[in-house]
Amino acid sequence: MPEPAIPLPASTVVLVRPDAAGSFEIYLNRRPEQMDTYAGVYVFPGGRVEPSDCSGAMIGLTRGVTAVEAREKLGVDLQPELCLGHWVAAVRELFEEVGIHFFYAENAPAAAFAERMHAQRSALQRGEIGLAEILSSERLFCDLAPLRYIFHRVTPEHYCVRFDTHFYLAALPVDQSPLDAADEVSESLWISPTLALERHQAGNFPMMPPTLMVLRTLSAHPTWKALQTAFALA
Repeated sequence: MPEPAIPLPASTVVLVRPDAAGSFEIYLNRRPEQMDTYAGVYVFPGGRVEPSDCSGAMIGLTRGVTAVEAREKLGVDLQPELCLGHWVAAVRELFEEVGIHFFYAENAPAAAFAERMHAQRSALQRGEIGLAEILSSERLFCDLAPLRYIFHRVTPEHYCVRFDTHFYLAALPVDQSPLDAADEVSESLWISPTLALERHQAGNFPMMPPTLMVLRTLSAHPTWKALQTAFALA
């Protein structure tokens, strides 16, 4: 019997926003059918933790969470810089996958900032540039403070590809909107956790067990204010 695959470190971001009724919605992507893993499944934005996420250059451009705080929050016996890399990966993947960023400048951004960020995101996706290089060139910092760590889950041993994934919760920045579709996204939608669970139960909304667990956890909070209080969201 073959040995189980070693889980790959990964980070996922659960974006939330208030709705008109005083409750809230979560953001889900559907992965394209041709993807090697989780094809056609609704997921939260996320992906693997890369060595560059933990590099000295990248760590020097982070704000809001220190490496020691990251290790304390994760509750793992890893080097602090590796722990902080999980936060960085969450921010990077969110930007790379759907265009939402948690970057800030000490001074006002120069003109055409949004256009440059769009071009930088495309270059990052293609592997032509790293996140630290983007931040340095734009005189930006990676703001980790908006992310709230929820929990982590490991893919069961019978899967060919396994992930050790840390889940984070973050409120959608008020002046940003995620992309409707991208290379790794066939479609996206905002939906209440309860409705997403109902659609999954009906059999036409495929999701993985960790995603279902997040939705059940969030659905226990009936209002936006209750969710903000429970997770200290801004």
